[in-house]
Amino acid sequence: MAYFRDRLSAYGLQPEMAEYVVNIAMIGLIVLLCIVANWAAKKIVVRFVAKIVTRNKFHWDDILLERKVFHRLSHLVPALLIFYFASVFPDYQPFIEKGAVIYLIVAGLAALNAALNAADDIYRTYEISKEKPIKGLIQVVKIVLFIIGTILVVANLIGQSPLILLSGLGALSAVLMVIFKDSLLGLVAGVQLTSNDMVRVGDWIEMPKYNADGDVIEISLNTVKVRNFDQTITTIPSYALISDSFKNWRGMQNAGARRIKRAIYIDTSSIRFCTDEMIEKFRSIHLLTAYIEEKQREIEAYNAARQINTAIPVNGRRMTNIGVFRAYICNYLKNHPHIHQEMTLIVRQLAAGEHGLPLEVYAFTNETKWTVYESVQADIFDHIFAVAPEFGLRIFQNPSGHDLKSLLDKHLPV
Repeated sequence: MAYFRDRLSAYGLQPEMAEYVVNIAMIGLIVLLCIVANWAAKKIVVRFVAKIVTRNKFHWDDILLERKVFHRLSHLVPALLIFYFASVFPDYQPFIEKGAVIYLIVAGLAALNAALNAADDIYRTYEISKEKPIKGLIQVVKIVLFIIGTILVVANLIGQSPLILLSGLGALSAVLMVIFKDSLLGLVAGVQLTSNDMVRVGDWIEMPKYNADGDVIEISLNTVKVRNFDQTITTIPSYALISDSFKNWRGMQNAGARRIKRAIYIDTSSIRFCTDEMIEKFRSIHLLTAYIEEKQREIEAYNAARQINTAIPVNGRRMTNIGVFRAYICNYLKNHPHIHQEMTLIVRQLAAGEHGLPLEVYAFTNETKWTVYESVQADIFDHIFAVAPEFGLRIFQNPSGHDLKSLLDKHLPV
């Protein structure tokens, strides 16, 4: 520097002007060196690394490239150059060094942030990531790094040791707890959710309080994202899954079966004893032949053993059309290819009410996909509704406008 100042002074420039010219020239040279170094790091070194990464058989290093970890590391080179050349300007050396150190810290944090994002992406390529997601943990690490980076920057600016600032965090703990309340609650909730295996990515959960009914697509530090079946996204606070109740359908999906629990309502006025003609008709139904023969022998033996006069219908035991219908539905379900035969299968009567006698089907399909499940359930009840009149039964429904019109047409003169 002194050599150049002296040479410029020898050409007739005043010392102050020579000082300014030399400083501007050195600044321009340093800026040029930084630009060239940054360009070389990005265009030569990073491209060379990219070629090595793309040509090997590993996938994880491709993710590092996609997250631009190497690009962000290249920003460290200009910062190191600025720090190295700070001694050229002795009057401003402390300020330049502080600025370069801050630049190094920020660039380092940016590179670490990209590396943590890449680590999460790499972890998600494994199946275990659905059971034990680490996004919440990575977000906690990011918060810690951000706090440490801020402390280092402030300590560098005020020229004090970072330990002095760390010792003062105790007094700020209450403020920090308020600022990071959601993050702390989310961290505790994330640990409990993971350790107790309460929810995973891909689980179907239902939480009416938050209008959530769909698949979990992301579990982070503060939130759990659910893609509902109408393709909307519901965001639930992580701690809400601990404090509030929710339904997880994973058990149903793992069992490979989904429950059907639906009733049809029979008009009680259509229920009656079976006549001999009805029994013969039912005997010809393939699914009822064995049942009718066995039941008939059982009833005849019971009545004969007690010498019951069966001429009067109310005496002794006798089959009813509702009982035969219930046996038919049960046998129909036992022979249905989409009904799980190793799980509970019941066709039962519930308490009769103002809408008739509920006849409930309680069974499990061997398919858990929603579309298949609904199709199977609809086919079953289509058949039940269609076959009920064959047993002399009527399905209950409130009178409609068509019913009233038919009644008026029947009784009013034309």
